[in-house]
Amino acid sequence: MTQVNDMATPSITGLHTDRQRLWTALMDLAQLGATPKGGVNRQAMTELDRQARDVFIDWCRAEGCTIRIDAIGNIFARRPGQNPERPAVMTGSHIDTQPTGGKYDGCFGVLAGLEVIRTLNQHDIQTRAPIEVVVWTNEEGCRFPPCMMGSGVFAGQLKLEEMLGKTDGEGVTAGDALEAIGYRGDDVVGTDDIGAYFEAHIEQGPILEDTGTTIGVVIGALGQKWFDLTLTGVEAHAGPTPMPLRKDAMMGAAEVTQAINRIANARQPHGRGTVGSMKLHPGSRNVIPGEVAMSIDLRHLDPEALDEMVAELGSAVEEISTRHGLVAELTPTADFAPESFDPHCVRAVRNAAQQLNCAHMDIVSGAGHDAIFLGRVAPAAMIFVPCENGISHNEIENATPEDLHSGCNVLLHAMLEFAQVIDAEQE
Repeated sequence: MTQVNDMATPSITGLHTDRQRLWTALMDLAQLGATPKGGVNRQAMTELDRQARDVFIDWCRAEGCTIRIDAIGNIFARRPGQNPERPAVMTGSHIDTQPTGGKYDGCFGVLAGLEVIRTLNQHDIQTRAPIEVVVWTNEEGCRFPPCMMGSGVFAGQLKLEEMLGKTDGEGVTAGDALEAIGYRGDDVVGTDDIGAYFEAHIEQGPILEDTGTTIGVVIGALGQKWFDLTLTGVEAHAGPTPMPLRKDAMMGAAEVTQAINRIANARQPHGRGTVGSMKLHPGSRNVIPGEVAMSIDLRHLDPEALDEMVAELGSAVEEISTRHGLVAELTPTADFAPESFDPHCVRAVRNAAQQLNCAHMDIVSGAGHDAIFLGRVAPAAMIFVPCENGISHNEIENATPEDLHSGCNVLLHAMLEFAQVIDAEQE
């Protein structure tokens, strides 16, 4: 009778992935869409995206993986387990980038998963459950909004036909773009086929680097509520119009911005409030702005706290607009609930970091990730590694080979805790 271990056995306690092999794969993939400043421009469903997908599939087939592609273009590469009926232990991320993206955002999670498979093959390690690496379609959402499109459709959070109908700036639909690159698949992959999902990622923030910590054990992700706010006053000549008689939309926008920061600062450590874009009309040097259109981004880990932030925002907008004689239109544009990751998956990440003697800390993701949608249909957790100065979505995005290797090793052992290694000596 075969004996299966629930935890990593002594025979694999010291097992490590290959640092140079992981780094080489990252650098090779980064050549597809490489920019002069050292970054990557490989937007979703473009010819460069096709080339990167083809390379990933070639690498996975060389490791004996079977490949499936679903209707939104997600790619699933599976290494078989001893029990094909057992739900797979899955990992992955995305390989599409921002127009001025970096080498590591998303790509690290995909290639760390591939390196896990390569390591298991190299050492002839068998698992009871299958191991699966996935490339999620259009995580960035910069060409075809919204972000996290592939994982959202997979998890039933976004509607397939609606997403296929989304258009880019040239009027091309996502469905047509997938057809054009040959990645509109027909496979139906059920979410009941996931035993656990782990996603390795650069932090995209400064906390790990600031604290000298190698591994972030991600316990959850901030909820997000986005709004568009339009404040309408009266444009008038900047010289003849006295200050008390103005209906200055920009003054209202400035006070709303201050209120947003006050609301977020009152709810630390997890409160976030950002005005990311602002457009003034008519935008003339000597004309009082008659209209300001601005974006608002509120985030928090606690759903009740996030609702309180939204309520305070509404009250602040009403009070400020009334006082300045403005008309306000506040429109919700996105709503992502906070996500608390599965305690067992989080513990597996923490166990792996401890086993490998990696400095680690619990951390919360402030950004959106595919793991957030996966966490709604399967046990899930994330692994963060530092990125230089916390900079991401930027061509100068950087991470060290050593930190990436540590994160990949933690991913390996966390996955093996769920996939269950078969000890051949005890068969």
